[in-house]
Amino acid sequence: MNNGGLAGSPRATFRRTYSSSSIKVRDREVGPSSFQKVRMLGKGDVGKVYLVREKQTHKLYAMKVLSKKEMIKRNKIKRALAEEEILAGSNHPFIVTLYHSFQSDDYLYLCMEYCLGGEFFRALQTRPGKCLPEEDAKFYAAEVVAALEYLHLMGFIYRDLKPENILLHETGHIMLSDFDLSKQSDPNGQGGAPAGIRMMSASGVPLVDTRSCIADFRTNSFVGTEEYICPEVINGRGHSSAVDWWTVGILVYEMLYGCTPFKGANRHATFSNVLRNEPSFPDHPATTTLCKSIIKKLLIKDEHRRLGSQTGASEVKQHKWFSNISWGLLRHQKPPIVPKIT
Repeated sequence: MNNGGLAGSPRATFRRTYSSSSIKVRDREVGPSSFQKVRMLGKGDVGKVYLVREKQTHKLYAMKVLSKKEMIKRNKIKRALAEEEILAGSNHPFIVTLYHSFQSDDYLYLCMEYCLGGEFFRALQTRPGKCLPEEDAKFYAAEVVAALEYLHLMGFIYRDLKPENILLHETGHIMLSDFDLSKQSDPNGQGGAPAGIRMMSASGVPLVDTRSCIADFRTNSFVGTEEYICPEVINGRGHSSAVDWWTVGILVYEMLYGCTPFKGANRHATFSNVLRNEPSFPDHPATTTLCKSIIKKLLIKDEHRRLGSQTGASEVKQHKWFSNISWGLLRHQKPPIVPKIT
């Protein structure tokens, strides 16, 4: 029986097995037959994602099953391998955990943490006005900034931040997912952190300069989601880690107002708005001056003047809008939205 590659693959081979903190613990045989499909969670152009149950432990996972044939056909092999590398090397509370990865002749399998709350996008759609109160939006923005800070330290640019790629853990905390559009700054695959970290001091507090980890890296790929694409990508000038801070600005705006700031009637109109218009702020819901300030600074069209372009995440975290955020305690705080377990 063909279950989209989830069963009937006798030549599945072990790749890696990880503990809950993404550290390799042991080699053991694992393959499609180790899991029972519960239902499909989603699908894309090169594969599908299933909710599966591991037969031995009865634990639930999200299993991404990627067709090698389709990846080759659509030239997405490098994207899949980049995603696996990020997931395999990550150990962060706001980035989805990879537990197993293996392959058969026809498929690549990524067995990841199952986030019971589903897409953050769907959670937003159920809220009044499809938006959040400012303090709630700030909480989730802070968790996203923390996750991006970690990715940049690893030497990766995310490049695809949007509510659909943010998952809600059963605790209500966010987890970034879908790293197939991410780009690594170090061609040798060593990441930017070991040689690139600079410690700075602002008001006596040591901070990590994440910008230095990917300071000289630019890519010319035209990727991203239409309403989240930044000016430098549209203009084809190449882009750096500043692209991620632009998308944070779009995300904060969408969380607050239930729409993105530059959406037009079509793709051309949207891109025209991105290049020519400044974000406007509706009278309702009311937001603070500091909130508008950080959005404006994140959405500066000149990437070299954009908030985060000089010292990365530390610069964003120091904006006064985040002054009441305890960055080291985020994961221990109760999130605004906690999924109901039924």
